Amino acid sequence: MAAANGLKTATTSQAYLQSSHVKQTKSLIADLCRQFYNLGWVSGTGGSITVKVHDDSVQKSDQLIVMSPSGSILFSPLPKAYPHKPPKCSDCAPLFMKAYDRRNAGAVIHSHGMESCLVTMIDPLAREFRVTHMEMIKGIQGHGYYDELVVPIIENTAHERELTESLAAAIEAYPKTTAVLVRNHGIYIWGDSWISTKTQAECYHYLFDAAIKLHQLGLDWSTPSHGPKRRTTTTSLKAGNLTLSNEAGSTPRCVVLDIEGTTTPISFVTDVLFPYARDNVRMHLEETYDSIDTQDDIKLLRSQVEDDLQQGVVGAVPIPSDDAGKEAVIAALVANVEGMIKADRKITSLKQLQGHIWRTGFEKNELKGVVFDDVPKALEKWHASGVKVYIYSSGSRLAQRLIFGYTNHGDLRKYLCGFFDTAVGNKRETKSYVEISESLGVDKPSEILFVTDVFQEAVAAKAAGLEVIISVRPGNGPLPENHGFTTVKSFTEIPF
Repeated sequence: MAAANGLKTATTSQAYLQSSHVKQTKSLIADLCRQFYNLGWVSGTGGSITVKVHDDSVQKSDQLIVMSPSGSILFSPLPKAYPHKPPKCSDCAPLFMKAYDRRNAGAVIHSHGMESCLVTMIDPLAREFRVTHMEMIKGIQGHGYYDELVVPIIENTAHERELTESLAAAIEAYPKTTAVLVRNHGIYIWGDSWISTKTQAECYHYLFDAAIKLHQLGLDWSTPSHGPKRRTTTTSLKAGNLTLSNEAGSTPRCVVLDIEGTTTPISFVTDVLFPYARDNVRMHLEETYDSIDTQDDIKLLRSQVEDDLQQGVVGAVPIPSDDAGKEAVIAALVANVEGMIKADRKITSLKQLQGHIWRTGFEKNELKGVVFDDVPKALEKWHASGVKVYIYSSGSRLAQRLIFGYTNHGDLRKYLCGFFDTAVGNKRETKSYVEISESLGVDKPSEILFVTDVFQEAVAAKAAGLEVIISVRPGNGPLPENHGFTTVKSFTEIPF
């Protein structure tokens, strides 16, 4: 067993190395290695595990790192008699340290499980593993059943240590991921603690195994229905001045939909959702003030209001500290939220709070999502043909899931692969659509069709290389003359 450099002298002293904290972690790693050996994750010379010594008296960043075995050795086991080889430094050590440094991990597992190797071979050109609508996705940090799980794939090298930079690049490029696959090799998985890491490792291996078996059945694990895979053809369809043509077939690989004015009447948002949030914000804050969600909402709102006050935003009111009392804090929050709603501000702090307020309304059946009558049929058709459909809205992802989960046509989330909100950027900025294109893993942005009612959003998406259609619905704002985009009044007019 061993530890990394850069730790305080107190944690690297021989006395500390013999402490109960370190001994318990050593014993834990030995026990986990036995379990992982039986699972086939660390057989032969492959696989490894590293865990930080949990000690409340030491900051997490300074906690000792124990590996099996490790790099910068402070303590190592005595060699066994011949023919056993003496302990040596693990090639995995520099890769483990990237997860510790970049993700503040509490533990890292490197598995050579057969399923983690085979799943990267199904498509030798794939740069990502993607799966959605499987229960075990819920075991991956930050993901739910309806989310799309994306795991980056990096190419293998002859020596483990040579993977360090490509693994670090993948960690930076995929801030939400807790794992990186190595083609023809295995997987690195990390979490906040050894329990979180082990749980996620079990879920990842389950999902890889499921994908392999679905592939053997000719089914597509990356779509919500896991239906038959589409055959590849090269044709094109035209509608007005729009041409839809790509190597994946006669339809785009992905469709990204706006909500307000596209799938849903603007009046539902302005006349139903916004007033509900405004009228219930005080009661919601009073009833849920001490909850984790609401405290997180308050933290975001405080930060936003501080920026607003510095920039002289009209209607911004200082939010007192908690010492002023719950009522005073809530009164200031309500004043700010009402002003934000009135100004129809597209900011994360407001959208997140609104989503939590709406969640209560939907769960109490006080709210019901509304979509145009042509939307469910189009979603079902695209879903059946293998087209992946996503939502991109200024509303929070929670709010999006609620609208489509409680609609006047039932739960439509089974047709959706994922949700994007302003966390990827402003909807009128080209870089937001570049980010979405990269997240969806298409070969070319033109394989994505974006449908919106807002001209400025259409321009931004087009500049990023996406195909674009503008939705013209009752109540939508006027479009500029000679705007140059194809328009539809119903999804039935979209040519695929």
